[in-house]
Amino acid sequence: MSQSPATLPPVLLHSEAELARDALAAPLLARAVRLARWAGPGTRVGAGGELVDEQLPAAAAELGLTGAGSAAGAGADGGSDAGVGSGSRPGSVDDGDAAAYASEAWRVAVDTGLVEVRDPDEADAEGEEADGTVTAGEELGLLTSGGPQDVLGIWLAALETVFADATVPDLEDLVDAIEGGGEIDFEELGWDPQGEADFLEGVLGNLYLLTVGDNAPDGGAVPLPALAASMIIPDDMGEPTDDILEQVSDAMMRLDDQFRMLEPIGLVEYQPVDEALMADIDSEEPLPPAEEDEDVTRYGMVRLTPLGLFGIRARMLEAGIDAPAVGDLADKGADTLLDATAVFPQAAAQAEIELWLGRRAPLDAARELLAAARGGDEGAPLRRLRCQQALSLVGGTAEPALREVLDDAELGGLARVWLAEHGAAEVPAPSEGMVFWLTVDTIAAQLAAEGNSEELQGLVEGLAAQHSGFFAAAWRVEHPATADVLEAMGRLHPDKKVAKEARKAAFKARSQQA
Repeated sequence: MSQSPATLPPVLLHSEAELARDALAAPLLARAVRLARWAGPGTRVGAGGELVDEQLPAAAAELGLTGAGSAAGAGADGGSDAGVGSGSRPGSVDDGDAAAYASEAWRVAVDTGLVEVRDPDEADAEGEEADGTVTAGEELGLLTSGGPQDVLGIWLAALETVFADATVPDLEDLVDAIEGGGEIDFEELGWDPQGEADFLEGVLGNLYLLTVGDNAPDGGAVPLPALAASMIIPDDMGEPTDDILEQVSDAMMRLDDQFRMLEPIGLVEYQPVDEALMADIDSEEPLPPAEEDEDVTRYGMVRLTPLGLFGIRARMLEAGIDAPAVGDLADKGADTLLDATAVFPQAAAQAEIELWLGRRAPLDAARELLAAARGGDEGAPLRRLRCQQALSLVGGTAEPALREVLDDAELGGLARVWLAEHGAAEVPAPSEGMVFWLTVDTIAAQLAAEGNSEELQGLVEGLAAQHSGFFAAAWRVEHPATADVLEAMGRLHPDKKVAKEARKAAFKARSQQA
């Protein structure tokens, strides 16, 4: 079962203005807004604020849902909501479905404050007419007069409503489980409300991790079986048992229903499970795992939208989880920037560094980065690697800062590399000791960033082939990571003789450090 890492990778969010436009275009919120503008003093609601059954056909007709029975009661402007996407609004639906869509949209309108439902007794006590119980809410005006943050706040409230609905069991089962006293018998229903909420939160958290991490799938879409398995199958399990496979199958079916509910609010894009596969559920057998050459998309595919990334991150922050976003470090010092981006995925590190540089003059930024890159601690090599990456984005006006550190034992090598790459004149040649020191530092940084990668193995093989006396000289390099680097080279080099030389050099380096 997947466990969240201590530090989440940073997410690259769209601008608040873009996210607000996406929120307003989310089909369910658009329907809620339309009903809020349609409602008035004559709108009839029940004790809980829900539209009465007799009012639902008019509400459905206002939403442009065909098959809504009578169109009577539609707003004067008629037509359908332009904000509702054709892919998410039902076309021709029967009366029951039309009423359900209208009821769902109204519930979102009430929960988000787009409409205000006042108790008739309260209104009467204040000398108002008892039938004037529905009025426009303050939040409705914010959609046009407020800023992007106001819109996103309303959308997050709508997401909370939909999330709660998605964790509720089938209505027929719920009605059957109602006890004589009007309370839900959770034991008979087999429903754990908190457990269901935690499960869906966990699934969305895993989907978030798969989206923002280094190993994000192409296009961002994740197969539903993989997502369900991430919540059910322990990480150390080999071949799943039949019982585990049945649990994964059950989880897929729950998630299929839940993602269908979450898509209209704009959280996800979802391709449902193939209807032909759904027939296997009737046989009470778990869904068979996809064959190697089978189209895995038949089992359902889901991706978080840019708005969905924003929404899940907001929920994580509210729960006290540290969920960084690219741009959080733009006003921090270079030391914080290099330490933090050292563990970022490459794309996120690049984006963060670009934003940081955008707020500073190139020469000042270069000097600050170089100062922060110094150090003999374990994380220093990776800081220097990120420093090199940042400096590669700085223009030629930063040249004075690089020349200032040419004689620095830790920075002189990377300074020469930068100056040469930028075509600077009169760049002094490095000493042999500086070349070896920079080589050890670079390998140490790549070990920290990628571990025993194929790229690093290629670098190790190239070094050994180009410099026959490399190990005889490398063990003398006064770098804190020399012994670790040589040991890694011994592990990575495929030639047994060369690997043995590397291990011997590592032993000498450790003896020298002792």
